[in-house]
Amino acid sequence: MIRNFKYVLLASLTFAACSDDDNGSSAADEPITAGSADLSKYVALGDSFAAGYSDNALFRKGQENSYPNIIASQFALAGGGAFTQPLMVDNIGGFSMGGVQIPQFPTRLYLGLPNPNVPSPSPMNVPGVSGTVFGTTVNGPVSNLGIPGAKSFHLTVPGYGQLNPYFGRFASSPTASVLGDALSQNPTFFSLWIGGNDVLGYATNGGVPTSQDPVNGNDITPPATFEAVYSGMVAQLAEGGRKGVIANLPYINTLPFFTTVPYNPLTTSVLGAGNVAVGEATVDALNAQLYGPLKQALTAFGAGDRINLLSKTQGNPLLIKDESLPDLSAQLTAAFTPSLGIATATFYGQVFGQARHAKAGTARDFVLLTTRAVIGSAPAGIPAPLNKFGITYPLQDKHVLVPSEVTEIAAATDAYNVTIANAAETHGLAFVDTFAIMNQLLNGGIRFGNYHLTATFATGGAFSLDGIHPSARGYGLIANKFLEAINTTYGSNFKGVDLGTYPIQYPMNLP
Repeated sequence: MIRNFKYVLLASLTFAACSDDDNGSSAADEPITAGSADLSKYVALGDSFAAGYSDNALFRKGQENSYPNIIASQFALAGGGAFTQPLMVDNIGGFSMGGVQIPQFPTRLYLGLPNPNVPSPSPMNVPGVSGTVFGTTVNGPVSNLGIPGAKSFHLTVPGYGQLNPYFGRFASSPTASVLGDALSQNPTFFSLWIGGNDVLGYATNGGVPTSQDPVNGNDITPPATFEAVYSGMVAQLAEGGRKGVIANLPYINTLPFFTTVPYNPLTTSVLGAGNVAVGEATVDALNAQLYGPLKQALTAFGAGDRINLLSKTQGNPLLIKDESLPDLSAQLTAAFTPSLGIATATFYGQVFGQARHAKAGTARDFVLLTTRAVIGSAPAGIPAPLNKFGITYPLQDKHVLVPSEVTEIAAATDAYNVTIANAAETHGLAFVDTFAIMNQLLNGGIRFGNYHLTATFATGGAFSLDGIHPSARGYGLIANKFLEAINTTYGSNFKGVDLGTYPIQYPMNLP
């Protein structure tokens, strides 16, 4: 059994730190002003990022460190009014029912402590049961209308609270929409960051399409639909010259969820479960019994580049299925029938008809973070010797984003970003380029004072343990970038927050 696919993390992560960087201490006595913006009533619209979702859950401390709440704390220095949030009951995360945690809404993740059976700390769920009971409500209205799971068009759907329990907790009525509840408060300033989920569900499902069902649909939102909905929302929010700030979207493959697992983790040590000699023998056996014959057959069909022999001196790529490839099942069946018999040859043909080794480079494959636990495990119903995912049996569509899927997602994101940029220009709104920010985090990182934030999973400081949502410090960075954009557009002079006061990971126990 392959055992070396635990989350490989550093045991010495810093949970909180202090810094000499105070984001402008030389101007500490300068009065903070809002410029031309009226901040007396601020509302924030968005998805899980606006809500403060972190470590695969929504919980109280995460909400308190949401970027809208951080922004509101700065607005308070320049005439900003009260900012209310639909706080969860505790810091367990998720929902419970009947005293039992609901599996679809699990508790938050934390970094588990080392033990003799785990080579390094791994993300695990905090123990306990959430005190936030599914179906219970909180009094509104609330200023933070960030809804985990929401796509762009969900914000305009009447009765969305009956489909999404996070909005259902504070919706003003059974038929309310998120946008309607925001506008009913007569805000003087708004923020809107929405659209990530319009591609994210499809991406985290490995590019396996489902449907546009409001609850379970994971298909990419058509750009025309996004444009119509988003432009309409911004027009209503900016009506009468109301000021606000909006943000564009990063490529999903800048998130650690898609970049952490390498395409080529199969070293001899891994293949031998820590024993290099066993791993080398495994390489010899695989090359002789599987990859050699398979490459020979594929070469005869002009597809020999799909498979390579394994190396003993470097990491080997994962075996994956690429549904965009021509299916050579019939050809492989015919080639293997004389030596394997029709039944076994047919099975091998079906398994390897669209198989190839994963690739790096500009047209790279992105192995999902959740796939790490699958590599080396046995596919259901598949007998030896093909019973190791990614090694002798291809990882399936849901486990990997192949280049054709990455291109499809990027094209939609590009179209959404054109719509967002046009909306900012049309209405004179502050604009945050998160596309550039996330790219910077991935490629070298961002330095603030004594801190260096990167997109490295768990240790980079910017992202939480689900590999998608920011850490508390990451949310602080986002808040500062929003404030910078507001300063530029409206002539305010917010200094931002000290990122050193925000942790990069939450401990298991939170008060």
